[in-house]
Amino acid sequence: MDYQTLASEESVQKTVAGLAERGIEAIVVDDKAAALAKIKELIPEGATVMNGSSTTLQEIGYTEYVKSGEIKFKDLHAAITTEVDPVRRAGLRKQAITADFYLGSVHALTEDGQFVVASGSGNQLPHIVFTSPNLILVAGTQKIVPTLAEAMKRLEKYVIPLEDKRMRDKGGKGTKANKVVIFKGEPAYSGRKVRMVLVKEKLGF
Repeated sequence: MDYQTLASEESVQKTVAGLAERGIEAIVVDDKAAALAKIKELIPEGATVMNGSSTTLQEIGYTEYVKSGEIKFKDLHAAITTEVDPVRRAGLRKQAITADFYLGSVHALTEDGQFVVASGSGNQLPHIVFTSPNLILVAGTQKIVPTLAEAMKRLEKYVIPLEDKRMRDKGGKGTKANKVVIFKGEPAYSGRKVRMVLVKEKLGF
């Protein structure tokens, strides 16, 4: 399967319906500029916001937007990454687990509304699974696949090798899918708001 080709309109609409059935709101936009505009619209002034390391967020301009000083919310990620003391940094990371909003992406999502997120350390997974009451995930539609089995294959055979190479090229130690979340749905009683912004452009891996 070609993991770089954007999903068809039919596939996108199947995915939107599948996400809705699982308690996840899908928002379809045409391009990365519209995706960033939607994020700005969704996050209220004064909210605490945490984000994971994400090529997709970089590509839509979110990282530069945060650095611009134009934001009206509290960016917890910057506070963590600029803290040089390891003890204080660990404390800030723990505090950020209960951020009002968490932003990230997914490694694959299925037409019936399931999605897969992998992590080397697992630091972003609590936000996705439970702790942040508002979850905004951004994904290019090339990440849509027909089945969960294909989603796992996309992760293991396509995403992880590319991410491992990217990290090694930057002088890092690479990465492994040490911890993997298969998100099958958000129960209504949780009170959480989970949104998936589907972008009709190739973003991330």
